[in-house]
Amino acid sequence: QHNPVDWYPWGPEALARAKAENRPIFLSIGYSACHWCHVMAHESFEDPASAAVMNEMFVNIKVDREERPDVDQIYQQVHGMMNRRSGGWPLTIFMTPEQKPFFAATYVPKEPRYGMMAFTDLCRRIAEAYQDKQDAIAHTTQSIIEVLQQSTSVPESASRMQLRAHAEQALNNLLGSFDARHGGFGTAPKFLHPMELRFCLEQGMSKKRDELLHLALHSLMKMAEGGLFDQLGGGFARYSVDAEWSIPHFEKMLYDNGQLLSLYADAWRLCQDMNPAAHARAAMTLSKTIAWLQREMLAAEHGGFYAALDADSEGEEGKFYVWTPETVQALVPADCYADFAAYYGLHESANFEGHAWHLRVRGEVSTEAQWQHIQTAEQALLAARQLRVRPGTDDKLLTGWNALLVSGLARAARVASRDDWLSLAQNAMDFIAEHCFLEGRLFAMPADNNRALNAYLDDHAFCLEALIELLQCAPRAKDVALAKTIADALLRHFADEAQGGFYFTRHDHEALIARSKPAHDNATPSGNGVAAHSLIILGHLLAEPAYISAAERTVQAFAAQMHKYPEGFCSLHRAAALLQQAPTVVVITGPDKDAQNWQRSLEAVYAPERIVICQGAGEALPVALHKPYAPTHVQAFVCRGTACLPPVTVWDKLLVAIGEKQPENLGGG
Repeated sequence: QHNPVDWYPWGPEALARAKAENRPIFLSIGYSACHWCHVMAHESFEDPASAAVMNEMFVNIKVDREERPDVDQIYQQVHGMMNRRSGGWPLTIFMTPEQKPFFAATYVPKEPRYGMMAFTDLCRRIAEAYQDKQDAIAHTTQSIIEVLQQSTSVPESASRMQLRAHAEQALNNLLGSFDARHGGFGTAPKFLHPMELRFCLEQGMSKKRDELLHLALHSLMKMAEGGLFDQLGGGFARYSVDAEWSIPHFEKMLYDNGQLLSLYADAWRLCQDMNPAAHARAAMTLSKTIAWLQREMLAAEHGGFYAALDADSEGEEGKFYVWTPETVQALVPADCYADFAAYYGLHESANFEGHAWHLRVRGEVSTEAQWQHIQTAEQALLAARQLRVRPGTDDKLLTGWNALLVSGLARAARVASRDDWLSLAQNAMDFIAEHCFLEGRLFAMPADNNRALNAYLDDHAFCLEALIELLQCAPRAKDVALAKTIADALLRHFADEAQGGFYFTRHDHEALIARSKPAHDNATPSGNGVAAHSLIILGHLLAEPAYISAAERTVQAFAAQMHKYPEGFCSLHRAAALLQQAPTVVVITGPDKDAQNWQRSLEAVYAPERIVICQGAGEALPVALHKPYAPTHVQAFVCRGTACLPPVTVWDKLLVAIGEKQPENLGGG
């Protein structure tokens, strides 16, 4: 806003000017919590001399990747094709007035370094090339456009046996890249990979493969013990710069934490009997993360959550989070310091840039008194940290990211029986329904007269998944109605009727140089994968075969890609697994207290293929879920796919019906 650069937003005005003046376009894509975006902005975009070069030679367009992921996605693909490596932010694109790119980079320094030329030198060379090498540029852009348009073509389908083989290869590849010592995959920098961990956790349970369960649980525990997790305030940073999870890139993203809530909720119940220490760690991670979300990320006036926290404060990355032993000793009670210092490694060498300590678990706790000392010290330091200059907050309210958080909050609430967490989830979904869903149409953020951005595939898919999670907590008729509306919108406005799968944008969206149909999981799961998985479940809940058919076409559409790079498509593998083994749906009715006790007992067991719904007497649910209500006794209806069993009124018989107990002479109804 305050740069000397003559920035335009993405839109017809900028494109028309570029065409009228035959100028190339400089497109910069970033986001507010991105450290290197801030660096490039400070070095070049705030510099009058650099801005003068940009303004003279280009029409300059600035895009927030969170507001326009459709634009970002296309040009990230372009970067990958032109540089043969993944991109990132800031994304630097030079293109023709027709939006056809001919040069792509990420961060470009103001002065020559890192093997790169200076930014203004690059600008001058690009401008000269645009004037002098039109034929070469035309050839380059045409090749890129052809590849982009071919990326949505679909080869032949795959059999169920082939899909199972692709999934098995994905699991084997993940096991092969697993860091057995520190958890996670590969080496530094180390990212979270929540979808891959979720796939391993679910497949480990369903296939009874202990090595997959160990991979997921060991990774989750190491992540929670490391500096990637904010030990004082809760919440996870985006990635670790080292392989040990010690020092993060300090920005915190809503989408990461929403996905991780689901994972730690599953770890919480999986470990409660087999590993009490891991169970306690998962419970603490959940409670601290949700406390952080409520304290620092909640827009309390309407229930939505903000997008991200910056990595920097006072111009320095991590300054808000790090300590020195002397500062800690001055702030915590004297009798607490020794236990706190031993637990968090303050007696070791400084681990942050040689002069400060970023907290990560380094010791053991053997007594309750030690633990009380540590918690007392944590509270004192957290209170002191709140007085520091805070990192900036990206206060955008994004539909899809809020939906990911709703899913995590709802699952955590269900597993831990926390009504307060459920209220947070329901309020956030109500925010989406009331502010981002208007006149039957979903928007990517709260819609108003000035900025009504169409919702994308991911927004629809993540909302659908969130509504299904909420349905398993406390069925609300409005949630079921919204789920059906969103599912119908996916089939009507996003589906590729000819070849299967879903496009990233609606059929009436602004035309870009390509209409992408992405399936690969990234920092967020693939919208195609989540949509397929959710449509299968909703199709079984509402007895709507069209939803299941659309999911099956989606899996088939990307089968060849799943074969080439299987571990990159875990969300689609989850959908394929659910097509091959339909979910078990348990609907419980009867007196509220008894029915809820049955539901809680079932939810205490980690069974990823099971959907449990507790239906009360007065809920106006669709006919497919409207089971006979008996006011005097609890009863359960069990369906696997399209086959339903008679109602069960005895708890042990229910356990037999869902396969958790061997049949015996139980008697009764």
